[in-house]
Amino acid sequence: MTSNVLPEMPEYNMRIPVSEKLFRRAQTLIPGGVNSPVRAFKGVGGTPVFVAAAEGAIFQDMDEHQYVDFVGSWGPMILGHANPRVIEAIKNTAEMGTSFGAPTDRETYLADLLITKHKDWGVEKIRLVNSGTEATMSAIRLARGYTGKKRIIKFDGCYHGHGDSLLVAAGSGAATAGIPGSAGVPEELAALTTIVPFNDLDAVKAVFEKFDDIACIITEPICGNMGLIKPNDGFLEGLRELCTNNGALLIFDEVMTGLRVHKNSAMGLYNIKPDLACFGKVVGGGMPLAVYGGRQEVMDHLAPLGPVYQAGTLSGNPVATAAGCATLEQLNDDVYKKVTEISATLETELTRLAKKHNQEMVCHHVGGMFGLFFADKLPQNFDEVKATNTDKFSRFFHGMLEEGVYLPPSAFEAWFTSTAHEELHMDITLKAADKVLARV
Repeated sequence: MTSNVLPEMPEYNMRIPVSEKLFRRAQTLIPGGVNSPVRAFKGVGGTPVFVAAAEGAIFQDMDEHQYVDFVGSWGPMILGHANPRVIEAIKNTAEMGTSFGAPTDRETYLADLLITKHKDWGVEKIRLVNSGTEATMSAIRLARGYTGKKRIIKFDGCYHGHGDSLLVAAGSGAATAGIPGSAGVPEELAALTTIVPFNDLDAVKAVFEKFDDIACIITEPICGNMGLIKPNDGFLEGLRELCTNNGALLIFDEVMTGLRVHKNSAMGLYNIKPDLACFGKVVGGGMPLAVYGGRQEVMDHLAPLGPVYQAGTLSGNPVATAAGCATLEQLNDDVYKKVTEISATLETELTRLAKKHNQEMVCHHVGGMFGLFFADKLPQNFDEVKATNTDKFSRFFHGMLEEGVYLPPSAFEAWFTSTAHEELHMDITLKAADKVLARV
């Protein structure tokens, strides 16, 4: 990557970092200066980095600094930034038109690719949408329409997009009705979402004993939005059994984990059949595309076959599906072997460095996802995550940034590895961590 990707910026006072100048300008035009809140660096402090270009495992900011990237656009870039086959597919498709609002054969081809990877776990039909939020809120509407019930169960700390039913905070104790987690969410709607701690099967059982109108449970099978949290043994199996026995649907939010933690996603990794699953990130190859799908009898309740309505002008957009297909075609055993090896190396080596510098730090991985906490043991739920040392993480984040390594700007987010991370990138990362852990 060279500096010719950068625009001419003669109007800027170069004594002030360009990212800082851009952020000041953005704040006058965009709420908070960003179009998604975590980008504002509120979780770690400081000024966000404005990206100019990215290739492979590296991105370059507007000040021409380069970073080893472990965010990967929050997960989609399992093949690295600007993968040649994906870029070629985008260019070739865009030349033929960017949106039609009518069916294309590539939509069906993408559906075939995705269903083939997940049919053994109950995904028989899918619907394409534009974002993970669309996928999860549509899946919940479908679950309510299919079951005729209205209440949903979600887990504290799991993020499923910004749909009203899902921007809900925990109440005063376990298994309580939710309260609005955002202004603009009606209390009446939030009250239909019951919040329980992740990995607490007894709390879920208590909800089913209390209510008889539960339409679904929605969960990240592996949490990535409160750091990386794995399900305890038997937890997902228990959710499946409870839903089956009580006439509720089990929804796996695999927007993050889908095609990233395993070639058959988390459902294949744990051999669990959800009734509905939501995919995003990897499935779109970095373009705005997401999917929800599941058993045929459930999916056939969608219009135009059934009474549950959902639509979208840009759903199945040809450029987005081209990127998705080009990505899915490249996903094979070698891809998953490599991203898992990179994640495992991070776990082993960062654990070693933490011990070397007497830091209370724990980390783990699943496939192409990695998690790190400044704590004496791995958290099991959101309350335990919140008890970790987030101030130390912030210092670690900025120290790594200064050394040329870009991490998620929050202690409550997973890291992502890619096939583009090579030995050089790992060497840079671990040398940086050695220096930073010595002083945080």
